[in-house]
Amino acid sequence: MYWTVHLTGGPQRVNHAAVIVGDKVYSFGGYCSRENYHVRRPIDVHILNTVTLRWKVFFPPKGSHQQAPYLRYGHTAVAHGTKVYIWGGRNDDSACNKLYCFDTEHLVWSCVSTNGLTPGARDGHSACVINDHMYIFGGFEDDEDRFSQDVYKLCLLTYTWSYVFTTGEPPSYRDFHSATAIDNRMFVFGGRGDQSAPHHSTMELYCNSIVYLDVVERKWHKPVTVGKLPVGRRSHSAFVYKDQIYIFGGFNSIKGEHFNDLHRFNPYTMTWQRLEPLGEAPSKRRRQSCVVSGNRMFLFGGTSPANENDELLDHFVDIDPESRLNDHDDLHVLEFEPSLRTLCLMKVIRHQLDTTYLPEVLKLELHAMTTNNTIQRLTSNQG
Repeated sequence: MYWTVHLTGGPQRVNHAAVIVGDKVYSFGGYCSRENYHVRRPIDVHILNTVTLRWKVFFPPKGSHQQAPYLRYGHTAVAHGTKVYIWGGRNDDSACNKLYCFDTEHLVWSCVSTNGLTPGARDGHSACVINDHMYIFGGFEDDEDRFSQDVYKLCLLTYTWSYVFTTGEPPSYRDFHSATAIDNRMFVFGGRGDQSAPHHSTMELYCNSIVYLDVVERKWHKPVTVGKLPVGRRSHSAFVYKDQIYIFGGFNSIKGEHFNDLHRFNPYTMTWQRLEPLGEAPSKRRRQSCVVSGNRMFLFGGTSPANENDELLDHFVDIDPESRLNDHDDLHVLEFEPSLRTLCLMKVIRHQLDTTYLPEVLKLELHAMTTNNTIQRLTSNQG
């Protein structure tokens, strides 16, 4: 494994949601510390071409704003075919529980009419797709002012919501955890809970046990695992490569620490492993997005302490740690199985070798890997 690319100049976004469709990454919303999130305005969609490593941004055309979700953070996005479904999230005033669909073929938004028992508005929940159903777990419910440990599912063929009655011991009330689908199981890891659960106080809890729901049995399982478990955390990223779960980054407020560690969990042997990829790892951060395309993982955005000493101040209640965070605009690429071609390109970059006589295709690759982004605006006919 090798961190091969680090570029800046992309979308400066935190708590956004992203998916992969074809050879493009679609990133929806999120926030930047310097912007106003009381005013409702249409969500932006940043699109990364995974071949050229160039970003473009799409805004709904005038007259179609009512079909697009308002700009938000703490929401989820899942891909189903060529469509992406956005649910939940909030701005600085309130949370949302409407369902929105983004058609990646035509770059069109729609607000989807649903039926059944709709979950209450929330943010910090998780969502994953299993067998044409989107499963929602946890989060912080806006109207109830409490954490959740409920499971809902939405049939993506009929747009019908239903509450999932489960057996077994569910994960504790939490938000900003991760839920990852493998086969018929939804694996939940991390997140922020509270000693006063389901309500929120200053006594936060961070669980580092992995729990999974068998959606066929509708039963929760807490497996016995081996290996060294990651430290409990929230606002991390979880992604799947070759049926194994990877955990990156996150934040633990009790320890006052951000992370940039990488862990792998084998759901068949129930084994944890700490990984040490080659190359320069991303800085410690939380609320970033990670998506997998082929044998590469694309990581972008998130937020970190403005300097290392800031983490030491997080325990002082008279200092707001959120005011000392740095929002990232960078892109990192992790190659799970780098080819000889990629390793050779890395040598060219590292040692600044002469590229005069290289084929044009290799020059283009080197240009993409080393040239920072300038975000371009995408028009509605550039799909």
